[in-house]
Amino acid sequence: MDLCHVPAAREKGWYLALMAPNVKGPNYAWLDPSRLYCHPQGLQDCVADLLQSFQGDPIDMVAGIDAMGFILGAAAATVLRKGFLAIRKAGHLCVQTVTQPYTDYSGREKVMEVRTDAISPGLRILLVDQWVETGGTMRAAIQLVERLGGVVAGVAAICIEDSEGGRWIRERYKCAHSVPPGLQPRFDRHQFGWD
Repeated sequence: MDLCHVPAAREKGWYLALMAPNVKGPNYAWLDPSRLYCHPQGLQDCVADLLQSFQGDPIDMVAGIDAMGFILGAAAATVLRKGFLAIRKAGHLCVQTVTQPYTDYSGREKVMEVRTDAISPGLRILLVDQWVETGGTMRAAIQLVERLGGVVAGVAAICIEDSEGGRWIRERYKCAHSVPPGLQPRFDRHQFGWD
C-alpha cells in the first residue's frame, strides 16, 4: 500500500496492510509494523482504535515499553493529554530504578527498568507496546507498575496474540488491540496476507 494512499472505507485495522513480513530470518520478529507509523492517517487511526475501549476510563499516565512501544505510547499520551513514561531496557536510566527480569518473544532473558519517582500509589497507567506475542515483556511491565503501587488501567498493542501469555493478560486486564476478530487466527499463526 502506498504511504500516501488513504482508502475510502477505513474499517478497523485497515492500516494493518501497511505492515511488512520478516525477510531477515528467525532472529527478527515475524512482522514489522513500523511502516504503518510512516502513514499519517494509518497512525492516527491505529491510535484511535487502541484508545476507543478506554474512552471515559480514568487514566493518569501512559507508559510505553522499550522501544517500539514508545511510538504508540507517546502518540496515545498526546491524544489523551496525559504524561508519558518510558519503561526501558535495563542500563539506560541514570536515576533510581526498579528492575524486572523477563523472557522476550525470542526466548532471550532480559531485564527492564522504570524510574521509581514517576509512579505513585494508585496512579492509573495505560501500558502500550507494539505487539504482545508471548506476553513476557508486557507481564514484566505490569509487575514493575504494580510493585511501585500503580494500577494497570489497561493494556494496548497492535496485536495481542492468543498465546498463553496473551491469554493471561486478557484474563486479568482490560485490553485493546487493532486486529479484527476474523484476522486474529492468522496473526496467531504468524501468517501474513490480506486476501
